[in-house]
Amino acid sequence: MSSKRSPLKSIALHATLITASVIALAPIVWVFLTSLKPRDAWQSTEVKLFVQPSLDNYTQVLTETNFLRWFTNSIVVALFTTLIAVGLAATTGYALSRLKFPGHRTFAMLLLVVQMFPAAILIVPFYNLMAKLDLLNSYAGLVLAYVTVAVPFCAWMLRGYFSTIPVEIDEAGLMDGLSPFGAFVRLVLPLARPGIAVAGFYSFLTAWGEIAYASTFLVGDEKLTLAAGLQQFVGQFKAEWGLMTAAAVLITIPAAIVFLTVQRNLVAGLTAGGTKS
Repeated sequence: MSSKRSPLKSIALHATLITASVIALAPIVWVFLTSLKPRDAWQSTEVKLFVQPSLDNYTQVLTETNFLRWFTNSIVVALFTTLIAVGLAATTGYALSRLKFPGHRTFAMLLLVVQMFPAAILIVPFYNLMAKLDLLNSYAGLVLAYVTVAVPFCAWMLRGYFSTIPVEIDEAGLMDGLSPFGAFVRLVLPLARPGIAVAGFYSFLTAWGEIAYASTFLVGDEKLTLAAGLQQFVGQFKAEWGLMTAAAVLITIPAAIVFLTVQRNLVAGLTAGGTKS
């Protein structure tokens, strides 16, 4: 029988959870409130939550800057990154799960090793490679860089998830006349939706919020993605915090939509992918 929690422990637990929630939400609320303040309010040293709230900052971001252009660029890059990364990661993870070819364990470990390299030390090799391939200042080159970042983790995670799906399902499909790829697409992938959702969410966020590669490989205001474009709001001698916070709020909307779309599958996908080898 489970012991009943004492009132004191229950109060302490709830107080801890409430405190943690407030700490987590406070920066988000502050950014939102700042986005509603006029210039003289967020430049003032006096802290006030509400000061003549309005949507002027949002109107200026949407009508007087290239925000919508940057938004479109980011959507295109993020969608292509997600589609390509999920496709490559799914086939790679499935092969590592089902095919016991020589060196498959070593190859699987290499997927983790490449995650140890920080983005900063990869910028120069990527830049030289893209220069030789004539992919600098192009979305194709940026997508290629993001795919190389997303695929290793997603493939490793999906390898673990595919391992939880019985091999007998593949064999039954082959006996019914399906090809190995047909069994993978028609039988295994539908069962791996939680894992695919996690891979897609990770790939989307990798491209959506990345700034180092975008600011290095793209040149020109029209070419920039959101993360790189927002740097223009904060200069050496001047910072447009009203515009920056308004843009930050707008940027979170697509990420929130993607999260709400896949949230049911996130826990199951991460748990299975992380515990099954």
